[in-house]
Parts: sequence; C-alpha cells; structure tokens
Amino acid sequence: MVTMRRARVPRSLRWVEDQLKRQVYLDHAASTPARPEVVEAMLPWLGEHPGNPSGSHRMARDARRAIDDARDAVAALVGMDPGGVVFTSGGTEADNLAVDGVLGAGSGVAVCCVAEHAAVLEPVRESGGVVLPADAGGRIDLGALAETLESVAGIRLVSVMAANNETGVVTPVAEVVSLVSERAPDAVVHCDAVQVTAWLDLAGTCRGARLVSITGHKFGGPKGAGALVVDGDVPLSPMLRGGGQERERRSGTQNVPAIVGLGRAAELVVADREATAERVAAMRDRLEASLVATVPGASCTVPDGVERTPAVAHLCFEGIESEALLFLLEQEGICASAASSCSSGAQDPSHVLAAMGIDRAVAAGSLRLSLARATTDADVDHALSVIPGIVERLSAYA
Repeated sequence: MVTMRRARVPRSLRWVEDQLKRQVYLDHAASTPARPEVVEAMLPWLGEHPGNPSGSHRMARDARRAIDDARDAVAALVGMDPGGVVFTSGGTEADNLAVDGVLGAGSGVAVCCVAEHAAVLEPVRESGGVVLPADAGGRIDLGALAETLESVAGIRLVSVMAANNETGVVTPVAEVVSLVSERAPDAVVHCDAVQVTAWLDLAGTCRGARLVSITGHKFGGPKGAGALVVDGDVPLSPMLRGGGQERERRSGTQNVPAIVGLGRAAELVVADREATAERVAAMRDRLEASLVATVPGASCTVPDGVERTPAVAHLCFEGIESEALLFLLEQEGICASAASSCSSGAQDPSHVLAAMGIDRAVAAGSLRLSLARATTDADVDHALSVIPGIVERLSAYA
C-alpha cells in the first residue's frame, strides 16, 4: 500500500485571509507616511553625497547648502527667521530643548498645562515648574494662567501646545501670548506645533511665540527629523555640546538626508495644506457623526464648539476597554490608537482625558481615529462597516 504524503502548505489559510483584508491606517496623528517627493529628495544624500556639512571641501559645501535650503523652507513654514532654525531629532528633543534650554540660559520658572505632551510636561515638572489645570476642552486654563503670572515670581517660560496630540483640540495661543506679554513681560512663550503643522498656518497660529517645535513625521517628512525655531535674541543653553553645529545650540554632525526630507516636506505641506484640511475635515466629521449615531454608548470626547484640527476623531465607548477594541480592530485591518497607556500591567486612563474631567470608566473605552492626506472615503467606509459590530461584540461580554 502506498501512503500519499500531503502537500505542504507554505502559508496558512488564516495568513492569506489576513493579507486579503483591507488595510486601513487611521493613526496618522502618531506618524504619517513620508511623501514620495520627500523620499526622492532624500535618496541622493543617503548614497551619492557623503560629505560632512562641517567640512571644507566641495562635497561638504554641497551638504551645507542643502541644509541651508531646508532651513529656509522650515523658516518659511513657521514664519520666522532662518537663523533661528535649530534642527533636532524630532519633536521630543525640540520640546526638551525649549524648556531646558531657556531655563539653562538663566534662572527662572517654567509653566505649562497638565494636558501637555510628556516632552514638555516632564521637563517642567522636573525643573520645579508650575503645572496648571486644563479647561473642559483640555486647553490651558487661562484664568489659572493669569493668576499664576501675577503671583509667581521669576517666570521665564510658558509652554503650550498649538493642538493636543490626543484630541486635536486647538489652544488659543494668541490669548496666551497676550497674557504673558501683559503680566510677565520677561517670560517667553514656547509653542509645541507638532500636531498642527499639517493643518494650520503656523505663522498665524503661533504668532507671538518665541520658540516653536515641529517634527517631520507628522506632515509627510521622515522620522528622526524636527526643529526648534527660536526668535534670534532668546538665550538658549544647548543640551548637546561638542562640535558647535547649529550656531552652537545643538552640536553633532547634522543628519543631511533627514534634514533635506524635512525641508521638502515643509515646502509640500504649505502648497496643499488648505485643500487637504478641507477634504479631511469632511471625512472626519462623517466618521465621527456616523459612529455616534449608530453605536450605543458612543460619544465625542471634545465638547461641541471647541476648535479642533481637521484630522482627529476622538470618541469614548462606554462599557468597553480600549485594549480589546484596538485588538479586534487590527484583526479587521484597522490601525488606530487609544488615549490610554499600560503601566505595570494596569490600564490607566489618559492624563489628557483625566485633565478634561472625563470619568475614568468612560475614558477606559477611548479611541483615537486620526486621518491625513492619504486617507480616502473608502478607508472611512471600512471603519464604519466594522467598528459598530466590534463594539457590540465587546459590549455583550462586558
């Protein structure tokens, strides 16, 4: 009797099914793909042009010119002078440099809101600074800021996000600048503009801020490339010392390919930002409204009337847990995120939602769906086709 050996199956049926599922990326607030034009601009500097921009020969001079061109593009994006552009490894370093650099250049106190990104919040706390409460929208409490500016001596820096990284809520930077100018004229305002670069005119949004942070991977540039743009006469103590690059404000050999990519992304986003924002806002509104209308227990996190960037739909689903929701969404090809983090094995609510006064049990079911230039109506349709069923399934086991 001849025994027939079964043919080996190189891939499981499940694997094939997974690959055939529509893949929808809705986590652009965390990181969005580099645009093809950015990759194209970077490639020659990865292989064909090895020059160190600190050198003196022709290839070094070529690299330095490329950096200067990128510096001009970033300055135009932010609406400040090219000489104030300090290239960094990203938004976190730019925020750290703003807080630690200003305080390191002289004694003083830093102030921020409790809902700030950790890249600002932690340096302010560690410096012994003042952390203010947020209003119901998650923005800095202007009343508390006014009181602090009058009662606390030696305030040197007030740091605010142009838009919150979790909810997309826009801060009235002009009002913050006005308060600081009137009540603490020796202080400077730092604006973390990481989450608004793709959506709002930075020159207008951050007007009056003396330091502005951006990072490339939020608006079509590469990861690992950002900038702190500084008003020329603001003293800034460097965090990295040694080679004297970036006008001695950030030593180390510049990452030419990444800086070139950042500069190209800055040019591109300015050219099509307004049209992109209008299209994405319409998709975001449809996604959010449909989920609230069709999913029992779903609610928008941000109160009505609070200004937001066009890209973030932030919801809470009562009675379910974000971790389980995200797991099942990924099984259906949807990449998203939640406003919560895992600490010591326990699911903790976002510090932003806590600052907004959202109940811990409600915050445990938060979901951030963030869109971008690459998002399509078909992506939104797919999300709307699967999220209600997943929430219903989880609710049944709650």
